[in-house]
Amino acid sequence: MSDRNMAEEHGRKWDRCLADTVLKTGRTWPLAFGSGLGVGMGYTNCQHDFRSPYLIHGRVVKVTEQECLH
Repeated sequence: MSDRNMAEEHGRKWDRCLADTVLKTGRTWPLAFGSGLGVGMGYTNCQHDFRSPYLIHGRVVKVTEQECLH
């Protein structure tokens, strides 16, 4: 991955994190409690996003031993 692509991905993650934080802050009530809660949830989501950069969101498909043999 080139430096430019990595920088673009990093920028997209920051945009997503800030948008997520603003959304969660704006939807919660009362404002004083909601601001802290929204910032905390946004921070946690950002932390998770940066710690697992290659995580692909999807569903888990269980494979049985018999299916592995075919």
